[in-house]
Amino acid sequence: MPRFLTGTRTGLLVSTVAAALAMTAAGPTTAATAAPKPDVRFVAHLDMAAGQRPENITLEPGGSAVVTFAYSRQVARIHPDGRVHVLATLPQPPAGADTPALSSPFLGGIVRAQDGTLYFLYATGSSDLTGLWRLRPGGVPQRIAALPADGLPNGLALDRHEGRLYVADSVLGTVWRVPVTGGTPTRWATAPELAAAGFLGANGIKIHNGAAWVSNLDKGTVLRVPVTRYGIAGPVETRATGLIDIDDFAFTGRGDTLLAAINADNEVALVRPDGSHTVVLTGADGLENPTSLAVRGNTAYIASGAYFTNNDPNLLAARINPAR
Repeated sequence: MPRFLTGTRTGLLVSTVAAALAMTAAGPTTAATAAPKPDVRFVAHLDMAAGQRPENITLEPGGSAVVTFAYSRQVARIHPDGRVHVLATLPQPPAGADTPALSSPFLGGIVRAQDGTLYFLYATGSSDLTGLWRLRPGGVPQRIAALPADGLPNGLALDRHEGRLYVADSVLGTVWRVPVTGGTPTRWATAPELAAAGFLGANGIKIHNGAAWVSNLDKGTVLRVPVTRYGIAGPVETRATGLIDIDDFAFTGRGDTLLAAINADNEVALVRPDGSHTVVLTGADGLENPTSLAVRGNTAYIASGAYFTNNDPNLLAARINPAR
């Protein structure tokens, strides 16, 4: 599936990027299969044989990250020292279930509420399991909203102010909306810009500055869908192009600058508010098909699933200078 990214390429940083992404040394690495520059560090090298291929990431106040392992049906905490603790394993789908586009059961987006509750997406091709799931601290996973079994719920975003969750469906080209309490999903947005063009469409999603921002993997775009004063979706705006195989993304601060994971090409791109972009990290820095990013303060965490390299799924950390 690899395709080639359109845009300006650099080694790691150039002066025009340094103001938004200035990385610093962050300690030694162990068992590294790549040699990152001294301003990038490995948080964890994960166990590929155990199915530890991280698909999505959310951060905890204590410095840990919680990830979904896409095909092992697990939610796990990665501690700052690299230790992995499995928090939950989702049920095996019934015999004959076939997840759309992927065939295998798939754990996708994950977010964390302020009380520590985790919300995440599970797609199996079966109506009894596909949907939005919740895991409260110390509890067991529970499905709180069913989503169509013929879709692929992938990206997940939390609007903490409104108490709603937004789901990007990569097969149905739809953004669903669900209350944090669960219940029947609302088909919030559908548009040609969200649709797939051969494999997967709407992928990552974030709520940011009064809008739902969505990446489209096949079309290489970043889209902005305003949340109007009545809560309905406004017209879809294309904010960046030329990012083929974009997976998830994360904003670097209060402005509209973001970092995008370019999965098949082993790249992270800095995307500016005008839509232009620059590659700032590559496989030489330890990326192994990056799937998702999360930013807290001056640190960006990048999860790699090694889906195509089949080599070293990992979690990287890099210091950033957040764009305001």
